[in-house]
Amino acid sequence: MANPVLVEMLRGSVVESRHRGAVAVVDADGKEVVTIGDIARPVFPRSAVKAIQALPLIESGAADAYGFGNREIALACASHAGEPRHVEVASSMLAKAGLDQGAYECGAHWPTNQEAMIALARSDASPTPIHNNCSGKHAGFLCTCVHCGIDHRGYTGPDHPIQEMVRETLEDVTGAAHTVAMRGIDGCSIPTYAVPLKHLALGFARMATGSGLSPKRAAAAKRIFAACMAEPFLVAGSGRPDTAMMEAGEGRLFTKVGAEGVFCAAISELGLGIALKCDDGTARAAEVMIAAVLASLLPADDPLRTQLSAMARPALRNWRGTEIGSLRPAGMLAG
Repeated sequence: MANPVLVEMLRGSVVESRHRGAVAVVDADGKEVVTIGDIARPVFPRSAVKAIQALPLIESGAADAYGFGNREIALACASHAGEPRHVEVASSMLAKAGLDQGAYECGAHWPTNQEAMIALARSDASPTPIHNNCSGKHAGFLCTCVHCGIDHRGYTGPDHPIQEMVRETLEDVTGAAHTVAMRGIDGCSIPTYAVPLKHLALGFARMATGSGLSPKRAAAAKRIFAACMAEPFLVAGSGRPDTAMMEAGEGRLFTKVGAEGVFCAAISELGLGIALKCDDGTARAAEVMIAAVLASLLPADDPLRTQLSAMARPALRNWRGTEIGSLRPAGMLAG
């Protein structure tokens, strides 16, 4: 079935673009609270599941062995902008495990933060793997390998012990099989598996509540969410949606973007997990969708709902700074 239109882009007062998508909101028992569109269709979550992928870092004892606190754990879950603080924390993580950038297998790209990119270019330097938006996650993988006595070489391969550990963790938390047939390669070279949105939402409800997880895993999940909500800048960066929403939430919300229009989130106080996909992969539309969904789940008089509702209706400006239009929730999200 065709997913419904959930976001509209207006130029002036005229709708110029429409974005279709699907949304799943479930509790930790798998009960469907909100469903829009086809939530059984498998999607690649990409970076949206980094918090789940970070569980072995905690459960193996590596985080404690290297003295990692909220900063390092948050960065292990990050799609960061390559700003100086991001680079500093990633470098420190590697150093504590006796490694340097030569261990990375994620590839290099310029910082996505414009100021950081310009500063790096002005220094006559080139980007290195430490600037990769996934360098924190990869530092977590590498530290886990070293702590567990696993040869880290080839750690991005699907058959490497750390990726097997991550795959098994994803299966346990989401309740979905992560099969070879549904496996692809992520932008940072690790395996990524397509699973239904409903299972992604279930995974984040379980992460938020601990329900359905072993006591050890539930404690690790709680620690990861707390770290990300305490250090939202390290999860994303200046002006980024994850940082803005978690800063507004002040410990009430966890959100994590994934590539190609995927977003996952959790509201711990409600015990709910959220997963969504903008069909055409447009990030700005997915950002509107997640803000609108989160706002709709909160009481009408909650100030956080007001803040999120505003985020779901951003103004659009041209290069001169002139307001030329806006984005808005549509259809079942218009509310």
